[in-house]
Amino acid sequence: MKLVIIESLGISEAQAEELRRKYLPADLEMVYYNTAAADEQEKEQRLRGADYVMLANSPLSSAVMAENPTLRFLSVAFTGVDHVDMDYCQQKGIVVSNCAGYANEAVSELVIGLALELYRKLAACDTAVRNGGTRLGLIGQELSGKKFGIIGAGAIGLAVAKLAQAFGCEVLAYSRRPKSVPGIKFVSMKELLAAADILSLHVPLTARTRGLLGAAELKQMKKTAILINTARGPVVDEEALADALEHGVIAGAAVDVFAMEPPLPQDMPLLKAPHTILAPHIGFATQEAMLKRAEIAFANVAAYLSGKPQNVMGEV
Repeated sequence: MKLVIIESLGISEAQAEELRRKYLPADLEMVYYNTAAADEQEKEQRLRGADYVMLANSPLSSAVMAENPTLRFLSVAFTGVDHVDMDYCQQKGIVVSNCAGYANEAVSELVIGLALELYRKLAACDTAVRNGGTRLGLIGQELSGKKFGIIGAGAIGLAVAKLAQAFGCEVLAYSRRPKSVPGIKFVSMKELLAAADILSLHVPLTARTRGLLGAAELKQMKKTAILINTARGPVVDEEALADALEHGVIAGAAVDVFAMEPPLPQDMPLLKAPHTILAPHIGFATQEAMLKRAEIAFANVAAYLSGKPQNVMGEV
């Protein structure tokens, strides 16, 4: 039996070996590639002969998997699996497990940090001080008393709600499936867009959520509202968002996810949009979260080997 970790999990080789000893049988061979593959051909080479594969958020195509007929199980050290060809996995009976929950704290804390950054104009404050300026023109706003809107009331959305409440926000939420959560008022999408001072997205990327917020939806928001996207890039129409920021349709945006992984092309409209904070997909990237997801990823392999797979995505 062979387990191949085809890219870095954000942990050291020593930590990976410790987790192997904790969760996996002694006769299981493990290979850990603690770097990104240069191209598809290198991915094929890394997968060769593997029964079980662990990966983070690097795309894994059917063409790469087809070169390795021994593949039986994927442990995806990530929440979303839209970067994996799930149709191929279902056709071939390859079981796929994810690591939902590992970054709940990391992402939710970043959301609040981004909201504070936009409201208190911290980037502009830093620039002012470094260039001999003052607080002139840098009067900010408080989170307390604001209507904090959440689209997607899953684990991360609810973690954000809890933090927002701690800052004195009134939390409104939209969920495709009606819920009852103390302290959160669930409303329609139309009501949420119209009422939210801060709108934070927490939905997976699916055919239904792709382009969920476009020009029409952005126009329904308050001109004073800010948008925070730490979910998936294609959930928002990036060009429509850049245009909305340019023309004052909304007051600001903080974006950690894009239609493609950074580095981004320099002609991308969002790079030039005003009142915008951009981050290179760091929502999940904390030391604590890396260890949590590695633990879950190894536990997923152990569960599969025991005949009781957990955190399984889709039907196989």
